[in-house]
Amino acid sequence: MWHSHETASPIVEAWTTYRTGRATQWTPEQLAAAKGRTGVSVVIPARNEQATIGAIVDTIRRELVEQIPLVDEIVVVDSRSTDDTAEVARRAGARVVSQDRLTRGLPRMEGKGDALWVGLAASTGDVVAFVDGDLHEFSAHFVTGLLGPLLTDPTVEFVKGFYHRPLIGAVNVETDGGGRVTELAARPLLNLFFPELAGFVQPLAGEYAGRRSTLERIPFVSGYGVEVGMLIDLIDLVGLDALAQVDLGERKHRHQGTEALGRMASQIMVTAWSRMHRRGLVVEPTPPSTLLTQFRRGGDDALPNLDRQIAVTDTAVTERPPLVSLDPAALDRVVAA
Repeated sequence: MWHSHETASPIVEAWTTYRTGRATQWTPEQLAAAKGRTGVSVVIPARNEQATIGAIVDTIRRELVEQIPLVDEIVVVDSRSTDDTAEVARRAGARVVSQDRLTRGLPRMEGKGDALWVGLAASTGDVVAFVDGDLHEFSAHFVTGLLGPLLTDPTVEFVKGFYHRPLIGAVNVETDGGGRVTELAARPLLNLFFPELAGFVQPLAGEYAGRRSTLERIPFVSGYGVEVGMLIDLIDLVGLDALAQVDLGERKHRHQGTEALGRMASQIMVTAWSRMHRRGLVVEPTPPSTLLTQFRRGGDDALPNLDRQIAVTDTAVTERPPLVSLDPAALDRVVAA
């Protein structure tokens, strides 16, 4: 059993009490009435998600577009899929945009963050909710929970989702075992260097929403560091009190292996480094190295006496600039692509 006599800082404790909600607080009908003339977009980045994207889009369209007029558009960003993700999403009722087509003429970037940036540029809503495309047993409350604080409280600029993430093993289910990178990398990192963010239950959650006027003022990191970079940039831009979090219940999705999680953790640390430099916490603007060395058991290239092959990955990240920093002509070219 885990015991601690320490307590959270008064600021973090007050924030978590004041700015934490539950998705069940708001019904679609209440939010549709509260939105007024506010445009609402849902953006879903997706790469090879043909198995899940259709059900997600169909649920949002049926329950939050047709039954209740809450969501004005559903945008799926096809992130270089090699399967039928784009067609499945289109048939389900989404407007599908291509990550590569919308960034044509710009430097090529890899990873989820670039797809999110494209989705923000291509969407039109005053409030934009982002939902991952690999969710199983998707429910519309994932969207309404994120929209709740933004449509009912004008002082909220950004909402982060959190949930139980079961890790399903061969013989058992670990109720909250799905947040391994959060607990082993992101949370210790944030608590050490950005302690005002310690109250976020899941800083790496892929479900969040914000006001366009705010989201367009921050950069988007190209890789897996996008969520942690976004949180740090937002707290520096609008302050902790403008951020909120909402309990979305349980999230089921595809899990990655330990080696892939290691690369994800490394990109998170690289992303945080530049923000630490901005705050004067480190002297150099870039980390000493972005190369991650990992070991794979066996294989044809196994080293003598080691029985493992070495795999080296460059976990450097790049960033798309804030959309407001683009000149109008450049932004028009991206949106019209």
